[in-house]
This record gives sequence, structure tokens and C-alpha cells, in this order.
Amino acid sequence: MLKTTYILELKVMWRKAVLVAVLALGMGYLFHTDPELPAHVLNYISEFLPQMEPSGGSELRPPALEEAISRAWQTLITAPARRWGRVAVGVNACVDVVVSGVGLLQALALDPGYGRDHEVLHSKEDLKEAFIHYMGKGAAAERFFSDKEVFQRIARAAAEYPGAQLYVGGNAALIGQKLASNPQLVVLLCGPVGPKLHDMLDEQIVVPPESLQETDEFHLILEYKSGEQWGSSRAPQANRFILSHDVSNGEMSTLETFVASLEEFQPDLVVLSGLHMMEGMGRDLWEERLKEAVVAISDVRNEVPIHLELASMTDRDYMNQILQEQVMPIVNSIGLNEQELLFLTQSGGGPHADLTSWDGIPDVGRVSDILLWVLEQHGRADPESEADLTRIHFHTLAYHILATVDGHWGNQVAAVAAGARVASSQACGLQAVDINKVVLKAPLNFYSSSSEPRESLSVDPTRPVAVWRRGNVSFHFTPVLVCKQPLRTVGLGDAISAEGLLFSEVTPPSEL
Repeated sequence: MLKTTYILELKVMWRKAVLVAVLALGMGYLFHTDPELPAHVLNYISEFLPQMEPSGGSELRPPALEEAISRAWQTLITAPARRWGRVAVGVNACVDVVVSGVGLLQALALDPGYGRDHEVLHSKEDLKEAFIHYMGKGAAAERFFSDKEVFQRIARAAAEYPGAQLYVGGNAALIGQKLASNPQLVVLLCGPVGPKLHDMLDEQIVVPPESLQETDEFHLILEYKSGEQWGSSRAPQANRFILSHDVSNGEMSTLETFVASLEEFQPDLVVLSGLHMMEGMGRDLWEERLKEAVVAISDVRNEVPIHLELASMTDRDYMNQILQEQVMPIVNSIGLNEQELLFLTQSGGGPHADLTSWDGIPDVGRVSDILLWVLEQHGRADPESEADLTRIHFHTLAYHILATVDGHWGNQVAAVAAGARVASSQACGLQAVDINKVVLKAPLNFYSSSSEPRESLSVDPTRPVAVWRRGNVSFHFTPVLVCKQPLRTVGLGDAISAEGLLFSEVTPPSEL
């Protein structure tokens, strides 16, 4: 019996050895034909090999690549020499109410019917039709509800619906919450803060009295599951429909209060968000308000860096105003995702502006081209430029890139790794990365540009930050360990930018 078991174990070992050898030879050949293919093969092996353990063996081994990257992050993520002590964040804040869309509409005594899109919602019937329209497509959408009283009744019904969840919402409030989790920081948050939101904020967050208001701004997030059906409509995939009657955030009504409070607060860093909210208020409003915003932002002391967090927009004229003539040149840092980066280059006529959308994981070379264009044309890559922009934190599901003009920022290896780590842990609803709940999807081999001359680059999982330069701009790339079953992705980009800023340090002008 023992002899038979021994022979079986030897056969299993030989089979595994032969398989690994064949895979290694195959990968060697593939690397010469296409340098990006072996990364995908490695991802497959890391998931497949643990399942090849003999049935009588111990527990399955954790994925090798994911474990190597997670361990390496622990070494790479070190505190900056100069830490922020006081950070001011503004100006969009609200309460997110997450609720079952079908359940809420049923609670509002609405019957299923036909779907129809509405640019603005004026009634419960409009809401029902728009929700069914997008649920049938499995697409996300966000709409403004014009009737304040009707919206407030819907919001109360949503907050009281069984299973409804209330969260801190708004980019500024979410970034403030993340920063305030660091006990060494004092955070000022300015935005339309009502009583419910105020109770939900971290105790370390200071809210100016002028920023408090009697009622909260609610954003209702109506979720639906993949395959969920209501009447004749069936969702092909899970998604959400968002509605609000949010005039305070839409007009950035607390911006002047925010800037005025900075003189007393004396921050080391200013984080600004909420510009995207003005887009939906109409051209007449945003043209005038954007000019006023630029005047207000210009009042911030020159030695205090300003980070701008971008969000989804659809008006190219509005984005172009932000990019070329208004806001972008007077901030030091921006944070954005792949949709926002593509829309930015489409609006400004930059590289790859002919792309209608990314095909799967955004190509690193193309992303690098656009980031370089932003810093060269609208930033301070040229030392003679009067623009202040010197840092861009780009994040997408599979990887992050920090692009910085040389000599202006430090500790960026730690910063990009910290941003990726929080993306992995927070998406899974955990405080730390669990390598059994994440998977590597990023390319481990890629090019620094989509055109020649370009550099062929690779990522070593034991040193998972690749660095390259183009002119006087440095790029720091790291993969993200993607959560296999994410619990909540709302606010993930804000957490990423906050964590990246937390580990960044700015170089004083005297040292340049």
C-alpha cells in the first residue's frame, strides 16, 4: 500500500515538473513574439498551480505573484520625510443613500412599465421610466431631480427603506474621511454639511460654522443586481442609477467660504473637488462660476500645493475650459481615472483623442503619452512655463501611474504603492490585503509609449514599482491586486488619491 502511494506521488511530481518545463519553454518563445503575453500566462499559472496539489495534501498555496507583490509593498511604503500636518478639503459633500432600486420604486407605489430616458427628472413617473430605461441596458446614469419637495419625499422613503445604507458622500467629504484616519492629521472640510453628514464625519474633521446647513444634501443610489427583473425589464448586469436635487454642490456654493477659512486654518495642503457638479447646471452658470472659482483658488498662498480631484464629465467645452484656460494651470496636482483621462485628451485634442473608449485594460504606453502631453502642454514640464501643475495620479482597475515633473515631488514610489494597496484592501472591505481574495490583472511587460522611440519595460513582482523617464517627467507604475468580489466601489478613487497624497511630499522651492 505504501509503495503504491509513493509511486502515485512520484507520478504527480513528474507531471507537475513536465508541465512547468513546457510552460517555461512556451513563455520563452512568447516573450520574443509578444512581450506582453507572458504576463497573462503568469497570471493563469499563479491561479492554476495551487489547484494541482495532491488531494491528500495541506491547504492550497496562496497565489505566488499576488503574495510577492503584497509583501514588497510593505517594504516600499515608507513615510515621507516631510509629513502634512493640516490639510484643507472642499467643497462637495453629501449623504449617499444606497438602496434597492426596484424595492424603492415599489415602496413609492409605482408599477413597472416602459422605459424612457429623461435628461432631467420632474416627477416620480419620470424617475420610474428613466430607471427602467437604464436597468434594461445594465448601464449607470445620474440625473438631477427638479422638484425639491417631491425629491425630499423620495429621499425620506429611501432612507427608511429596509436594508438602506447611509454613507458619507461627495469627493471632498470622502477624501477628508480617508485623510482623517491618520491620527497625525488635522483635516478641515468645507462643503454643504447637514446634521446627518456631520454625525457621520470623523471626529478629527473640522467643519467651519459657515459650512453647516439645516438639511443634508442626499444622493440616492438605486442599485440593481445582474438578472434582476421588474415587469418586462431585466438587468443584463449589476449597476446603479443616481438621482439628486443638489443645488448647493451644483453651484459650488461653499467655495468662497472654503478659501476664506484657509487664512485662519493655515493648511500645508489644499484638496479641491466638485467642479464636475457645476456641469449639469447649464453653460450660463458654469461659465460665470468657473471664472469666480479661478479667482478664489488664486487667493490660496503660492507655497501651499493644491490637488484637484476630477470626476466624470460629458461636456467637452466645459472640460476644455478647465484644462486650458481656467483651473488646471493653477493647481499643482490632479487625480483622475481612465474615463476622465480619455475625455480630457478628447476635449483638448491631445494624443489618442480619436479613441472612443479603452479596449479592456488601458494600454500603458497610450496612458503615458496622454499624461506626458498634459504636463508638457498644460503643466510645468517646461521650466519656463508659468503653470503650476507638476503631478498627476492616474488610477485604473488594474494599475496606477504617478507622473511627476522632476524636482517637485518626493517619495513617489511609496505614494503609488500606497494608492494601489488601499484600492486592493478597501474594495474587499478589509483593512489589509488578503491575497486569497485578489487577483493580478495588470500587464507585467509593456512599453513606455505607443510609438517609437519607446522603452520596453517589465515589472518584477518582488519590486513592483517600475520607473521610467520621458524628458524631465518621471513615471511610477505599480499593479493593483484586484478584489475578486468587491463589496463597495463608491469612493474608491477618492481613497486612492487621498492615500497617494498622504505618502507624498512636496519639494520646497528653495531646494529646486
